[in-house]
Amino acid sequence: MRVGIVILPEHRWWAAEPMWRMAEEYGFAHAWTYDHLGWRSLVDKPWFDAVPTLTAAATVTSTIRLGTLVASPNFRHPVHFARELTALDDVSDGRITLGIGSGGLGFDAAVLGGGELSPAQRADRFGEFVELLDTVLTQDVTDYSGEHYAAVGARRSPGCVQQPRLPFVIAANGPRAMGLAARYGQGWVTTGTAHDEEEAWWRSVADLSLRFGDVLAENGREKVDRYLQLDAGPVYSMSSVECFRNMVGRARELGFTDVITHWPRAEAPYAGTESTVEEIASEVLPEL
Repeated sequence: MRVGIVILPEHRWWAAEPMWRMAEEYGFAHAWTYDHLGWRSLVDKPWFDAVPTLTAAATVTSTIRLGTLVASPNFRHPVHFARELTALDDVSDGRITLGIGSGGLGFDAAVLGGGELSPAQRADRFGEFVELLDTVLTQDVTDYSGEHYAAVGARRSPGCVQQPRLPFVIAANGPRAMGLAARYGQGWVTTGTAHDEEEAWWRSVADLSLRFGDVLAENGREKVDRYLQLDAGPVYSMSSVECFRNMVGRARELGFTDVITHWPRAEAPYAGTESTVEEIASEVLPEL
């Protein structure tokens, strides 16, 4: 079982840098940041872009994997994003994992002034986004014409450090997105489904894991890493050492290879203390 941690892109770099360094020193396998223009209750708070944040993090770390949780089609075009990812992969010497999702509703979907997409339209857009991004990152020259995206002579050179491209971890709860994860993903990440009751959330996670297994079999895939965003449920995983240990154990029993928690904040969401991170790093991570 590998454990990752999210560091929200809300701090000026002088304050954020020690967190990224400590994530590596503590022994986390991967560290992530959110890819939003603004997020939920923090939309009026300080917020920084994911790509330069990860670029900076790559320069102050050397072994930990870094990534987006998750990149959004709401405000990105695959051709330009491929260039950013190629640069990130180069700066990090091949330590970038792309977490990618369909793009939610809310601020990110509205801030650019576009109309709201239906669930089916969002699924269509996500399919095009993943297909075109994969193509641009793996083929020398790409021409593409879709309903949501187009490319004319898009170049790959120099390509990713990781070959044939950096790994995709695709967020998916529905059947169409799960199909994308099975076809294009080196990993699958889920948040479960929204519940106020902890056991109901865990049941949803178990159900989704079983469904994804069926989708993998339908697509002739066997080995795809499975990531669980522990804090999508009603209990913050780092509320205590024992809570964290219990949640990691339950995720392992359900077949997950990776879990992701969040660096504690002074207030909600993810309210907690950094001393808990230290205890988990010394008491739990060495056991995994």
